[in-house]
Amino acid sequence: MDTFALIMTVGVALFFTYTNGFHDSANAIATSVSTRALTPRAALAMAAVMNLAGAFLGSGVAKTVSEGLIQTPHGSSGMGILFAALVGAIAWNLVTWYFGLPSSSSHALFGGMVGAALAGGIAVHWSGVIEKIVLPMFISPIIGLLLGYLVMCVILWLFRKSNPHRAKRGFRIAQTVSAAGMALGHGLQDAQKTMGVVVMALSIAEVQEHNEIPVWVKIACAAMLSLGTYAGGWRIMRTLGRRIIELDPPQGFAAETTAASVMYTASFMFHAPISTTHVITSAIMGVGATKRVSAVRWGVAKNIILGWFITMPAAAVTAAVVFWAVKLVFG
Repeated sequence: MDTFALIMTVGVALFFTYTNGFHDSANAIATSVSTRALTPRAALAMAAVMNLAGAFLGSGVAKTVSEGLIQTPHGSSGMGILFAALVGAIAWNLVTWYFGLPSSSSHALFGGMVGAALAGGIAVHWSGVIEKIVLPMFISPIIGLLLGYLVMCVILWLFRKSNPHRAKRGFRIAQTVSAAGMALGHGLQDAQKTMGVVVMALSIAEVQEHNEIPVWVKIACAAMLSLGTYAGGWRIMRTLGRRIIELDPPQGFAAETTAASVMYTASFMFHAPISTTHVITSAIMGVGATKRVSAVRWGVAKNIILGWFITMPAAAVTAAVVFWAVKLVFG
């Protein structure tokens, strides 16, 4: 197996993780920054550290990505499939980042894998795609929306007799904890997705025969996600933090707590690679709806949800085109 092809593919995988970090950094910190619970740089530094820690908490999501979505390809064409999948995902990440659209880096990767596999004649495990990707893509935002609404209702009831200004100060402090929990869940979910792809590349190159994740892969993926997170994604942060609804500290705390809970449950109980973007965005919508339904800017929300639905097909088509281009050039 061409060592250069392996190095290139792993390098592109790590760059994807970096784009994932700056694309999705808003998921972890937008609410705490918009409510002024944390300064932007302090929030980014905290998120980067927690992303790094979260990457070492488990491996179930990584194994789902490496084993449950497409047949492990072999030979030079197999490495080309992974390379094309990653390039397709990176391209979609950059496009959506430019337009400030909080789409899912995870689903861009999954779409890229499916598109490249189909273009390369590799079997797609459709049952795994539907059970582990498509169903959670629909279910997790609904849970995030409803749970966010309920959590915010509970907070409003518990603090109904409290001094509003004192309560907001308390929740601003509490948000440092909820934002850290959100960032930890982001690392737990998103670093593992790239780990799964790197393990596939190592298997194709016959560097290892098992699907265990080497320590250096965990460190490299976690570090790149953290670096990307620290670079920040200001365009998307504005969309999440202000354009959907103007958040106050109690709402920010409720949204972050809800999203983090959903991510931990999906990771540890179901090993399902869900989108942190989908969960935090829907939680913000649910929290905002407790004020009044019209408080949520549903036009912005509609555009975001539309982006969710086109992410996988768009990344799949891009990855297929990249695969055919690589095959045409290199044979």
